[in-house]
Amino acid sequence: MSTPSTLDRLAALDTNTVSDALDFLNLPGATFGIRPLWDCPKIVGRASTIQLGPKTDAKPTVHLISPVIAQVKTDDRVLVIAGGLEGISCWGDILANASVAKQVRGSVIDGVSRDIEGSESIAYPVFGRGVTMISARNRVVQVDSGKPVTFAGVVVQEDDYVIADRCGTVFVGADRIDEVLDLGERIARRQDGMVKAVRSGRSVEEVMHDKEFEAIKTRRQND
Repeated sequence: MSTPSTLDRLAALDTNTVSDALDFLNLPGATFGIRPLWDCPKIVGRASTIQLGPKTDAKPTVHLISPVIAQVKTDDRVLVIAGGLEGISCWGDILANASVAKQVRGSVIDGVSRDIEGSESIAYPVFGRGVTMISARNRVVQVDSGKPVTFAGVVVQEDDYVIADRCGTVFVGADRIDEVLDLGERIARRQDGMVKAVRSGRSVEEVMHDKEFEAIKTRRQND
């Protein structure tokens, strides 16, 4: 039987559990307000970072994000798009179709998207702050890619890990992923046990006492 990959292990968790693991380890990574823009599935993958900014001149430019999509060579990519402007689109269905052709797993946007029905029609996951009809053309440009970006207050590096579901979007540094996964799996097991205990009739007050959560830390220190 093969050993689950890092991405398989991350996909077996949810953002709540990963956020809790980051809390226990005093690490940043959890964001607020970046949620699915259609009823799309969870996405899990490695970050391809993109920095956007306002267009400041009239010179024609390549359309934002398209160079990054064109360069994708693996099937583990999630586009992490920072620097969106309020009310101005960072995403549309042409980009979504190009991403599907490149086997990109989804986009997370610190901003808004247009043409969301287009992404939905091809089952391309998009997470962001909302939807709009206002085009990015002549308003927003790509400033950089493959470099660290600040996304919803979290610094995200190229190749960091991304998990996004109905509760939101979380990033995990590539240098800490094993530690976060080990603890996340322990938290998930503990919480499953707590649910079973409540269902069996044990007092929820007792089951959810702080000492029960502190036991997760104690177990980690003793491992």
